[in-house]
Amino acid sequence: MQCSRSSVFPLLQEFDEQTSPTLLEITGMKVELAKLYTTIQTLIHSEQGQDLIEYALVVALIAFAATAGMTTVATNINTTFSNIGTALTAATA
Repeated sequence: MQCSRSSVFPLLQEFDEQTSPTLLEITGMKVELAKLYTTIQTLIHSEQGQDLIEYALVVALIAFAATAGMTTVATNINTTFSNIGTALTAATA
């Protein structure tokens, strides 16, 4: 007895029929991939692409430094408000 995929996995066959892309969708995907490939190749061979990467690295470095600095500032502000709260509590007691 020979078993076909459809007899063993009827739900899988139904799933494949529902999710398989049409020829138009495949063609559209190929066109989009070609556009993406062309854009990437242009950026690779362009001097402006290198500048863009350098600017992105500088922005990332500034963001990292700001985040690290904000942690210290937040700790100092928290300590200051705690000291003010302690002083107000002691003054009202």
